[in-house]
Amino acid sequence: MNLQRLLSLTRKAVDDYQMIQAHDRIAVGISGGKDSLTLLCALNGLKRFYPVPFEIVPLCVDLGFKDADPAAFDALSQFCSDLGCELQIVRSQIAEVVFDIRQESNPCSLCAKLRKGAFNTRAKELGCNKIAYAHHRNDFIETLLMSLIFEGRISCFSPVSYLDRMDLTLIRPLMYVEEPDIVGFARENGLPVMHNPCPADGNTRREEMKQLLSELNKTYHGVSERMFGAILRGNLKGWPSVKEPDSAQTEP
Repeated sequence: MNLQRLLSLTRKAVDDYQMIQAHDRIAVGISGGKDSLTLLCALNGLKRFYPVPFEIVPLCVDLGFKDADPAAFDALSQFCSDLGCELQIVRSQIAEVVFDIRQESNPCSLCAKLRKGAFNTRAKELGCNKIAYAHHRNDFIETLLMSLIFEGRISCFSPVSYLDRMDLTLIRPLMYVEEPDIVGFARENGLPVMHNPCPADGNTRREEMKQLLSELNKTYHGVSERMFGAILRGNLKGWPSVKEPDSAQTEP
């Protein structure tokens, strides 16, 4: 996937769900993975021609893993600098709390809660009114599967959510982008993807759903497209209405 295609899909999501308004200041969640770096490229490119002005602030929460490579954070900072942004890093001891002190058998839930808390707090301190996560189309489908299988309900996170406790609006601009396209974009553009030092990486329920979805696609061609279409048409709780297309809008 080239940058032009990435920008087109990102703008479609932003326009469809009215994710960005004039003078928004958006904290972009940077984990160091391929998804978040692709999101940063997308929003950085979009702001150059989008009809209303907005700012982006790349923000990374350092979980504090002892074997994390310090040079990787330097590479992230340089990458952001090359895009004209300054990476904000929040140092934390989340890894120690989750794995050493609490010794969680299922660490992902607590880790995510602590990470989001640190991220949101710093975003507010930086004067941001919105935050952006890099969930792509496959993440939406996998979340639906987890909801069905483990909770017995039809649910999926929304493209736009208002976090009333923090007075922040969460947006997911990569919702129309498929994961294989992100893999290709990251590789073709040499994005400085960090190694994930988390011991739970690859051993989560989401990873199980990823494998299940892969098997379903092999057996039933086009199942991902149909499932994502069902999400979009499902009138799910918490989802905003889609904006009617404007023929006067200019494509990137």
